Amino acid sequence: MRRTLATLALALVACSALAQVGEYRSELAVGVNGGLVYNRVSFDPTVKQQFLSGSTMGVTLRYTCERYFGMRCAVQAEVNYTGLGWREVIETSEDTYQRRVSYVQVPFLASLGFGKEYGGVMGYLVLGPQIAFYLSDSDKRGGEWTDETLALRPNQVTEQYDLPIQKTFEYGLTGGLGFEVNTRRAGHFAIEGRYYFALSDMFNNGKADYFSRSANGTIIAKVTYLFDVIKTKHQ
Repeated sequence: MRRTLATLALALVACSALAQVGEYRSELAVGVNGGLVYNRVSFDPTVKQQFLSGSTMGVTLRYTCERYFGMRCAVQAEVNYTGLGWREVIETSEDTYQRRVSYVQVPFLASLGFGKEYGGVMGYLVLGPQIAFYLSDSDKRGGEWTDETLALRPNQVTEQYDLPIQKTFEYGLTGGLGFEVNTRRAGHFAIEGRYYFALSDMFNNGKADYFSRSANGTIIAKVTYLFDVIKTKHQ
């Protein structure tokens, strides 16, 4: 948490410093976001999977501090409810398995935009740390699920089935690209793609634990709507 706050503070200081040499802005926009997520969990030992689809929705806050050599510089924070998890590929029997894991995710992002700031289209990049808090999980099983079918699992990996989520705090890095339509009166409409890479695990990973790695990796496609609360006076 201290590292995340320090990163956000450094972003704000950098934004303020750049504003001394760029075109000054002091703009605050708030809004909502939502979209689809496709998640896999990186296990070691390996568990063969396919992406599990889910959804994400939440609120977005963005503060723009300046335009520097044609680039809009802003910091952005979100609070999102997101459903992650994994779906296994079991080729040795008719068994099926998936687990859904719900989180509240809080990304802290630097946002750099190129294009028309008002009344036009802008491309942008977002990048920064993300923290998350585990809420709940549920699993779904199909097939026979007998001792015989379990014994046929690839690499004999079955520990994940009855193992509760042991780490309720998660952190990682996220980033992506998007396009934003900026209007003078109706607000800002954005569509983007992101990738989230967890640096922490959902299960314990000590020497005595079964999994040394159990981290989320997420592809995200989302739309965002923002409206201006504070706008630079010279607009």
